Amino acid sequence: MRKFLILSLLVTISVSMSSDSFFWGQIGHRTIGHIADEIISKKARKQVERILGTENLAEVSTWMDEVRSDDAYDYAETWHYCTIPDGMTYEEAPEQEGGDVIKAIETIIAELKAGGLSPEDEATKLKFLVHMIGDIHQPLHVGNGKDRGGNDVRVNYFGSNTNLHSIWDSRIIDGKQLSFTEFAHWINHPTKAQVQEWQSASVRDWAYESMSYRDEVYDVPEDGRISYEYGYKYFDIIKLRVLQAGIRLAGVINDIYG
Repeated sequence: MRKFLILSLLVTISVSMSSDSFFWGQIGHRTIGHIADEIISKKARKQVERILGTENLAEVSTWMDEVRSDDAYDYAETWHYCTIPDGMTYEEAPEQEGGDVIKAIETIIAELKAGGLSPEDEATKLKFLVHMIGDIHQPLHVGNGKDRGGNDVRVNYFGSNTNLHSIWDSRIIDGKQLSFTEFAHWINHPTKAQVQEWQSASVRDWAYESMSYRDEVYDVPEDGRISYEYGYKYFDIIKLRVLQAGIRLAGVINDIYG
């Protein structure tokens, strides 16, 4: 009986840690990759296949989270997010030691365009890029510098104690009980004008967009209890940001390889 209780506790802790540690959650990231897979140009697709082999953008979209347990990739730990305090621009904000998601995206795009990389290095950088373009569109990945991107904001979601970051990463999306292909099919209906507008925005524009949703993100009752109403009010933001990330990922890959 004691062994069973210990095992149950370990499973509970493992599930809790997993749900709080993935960015956009696996469904969100794979939806973004799948949307990009659907619309990249034929020329770009050939290059992606050359680089990734049998894997596609959806399948590699969570790789950057998965390798966080490998010390060899510790240098990229701060590349999942950036901090821009209220009232500041990115240029005015304190510089993040080790870099941040904006600097990493801009640098890797330039490196992939320049070429001359080894096959392994090119694959690694492309996988990083797929993930980080997803991360920067999650509003809490552009933090205000006060609460570690909502990780310190404790909430109770349908009776489960968690944090605000987890709600936006995965819990609202997971609550829809959709696969990433189903989620992509639901939201992937942009107009041509939207595609053109979204793909013309800069990496820093993407970050400022995420900042613009802070009032909605932090619209949490004083007692921290949120459920249907919160998800109903703000799921449209999640759908928009996931779609924009997928469209922009495709645009960036087309620009590099197309």
